[in-house]
Amino acid sequence: MVGKAKRPRLHPAAPRAWPARDPPPLPASEPGPGPGKDWDFSSSDVFSGLKIDPDTLVKKLDLDSRSITSSRTEIESVKIMKQKQKAEAKRKATPVVGDMQPLMEALPELSDLTTGGRGRKPVKSRIAKAEPSDFCLMKQAQKHQLLEKEVARFHEVITDPKYRANPLMAISNHLSKRLRLGEEGNPL
Repeated sequence: MVGKAKRPRLHPAAPRAWPARDPPPLPASEPGPGPGKDWDFSSSDVFSGLKIDPDTLVKKLDLDSRSITSSRTEIESVKIMKQKQKAEAKRKATPVVGDMQPLMEALPELSDLTTGGRGRKPVKSRIAKAEPSDFCLMKQAQKHQLLEKEVARFHEVITDPKYRANPLMAISNHLSKRLRLGEEGNPL
């Protein structure tokens, strides 16, 4: 087929209420008040005695008090304050270090320190690593050494005659001595 196929209509057109040529008849107009005439304005004289000068109703713009430059500076100052608050909140949120800004302000600049003494190199000394106090983090040799010390200490306590006579009194004396040493600053 070359042309469009015309589909047959399934339903007939709906009938019209009025013929297209004749306008619908208007209802007979009744004599009475016109539109808006039946409204009751019993309080229409509320503003009758009031006299307002039209000059007071005119709003005057004062361009000098709110100029474009002052509004720009206000916007910029608000942005700067927000940036400062955000940076301060970020510094305070650092869990270990905390707020480093006062320290950075107190210390001299790095460039000032590097220009002074270029000939010397700081002497590096080897710092011995502290042994881990957590048993899980210790190496096997450290665990073995710690266990040997604890076994030797346990045998000393058991063979002590004070412990054999009264174990609770010996333990309380030992703990009180350790607490006194800890208060003086000596390691426990």
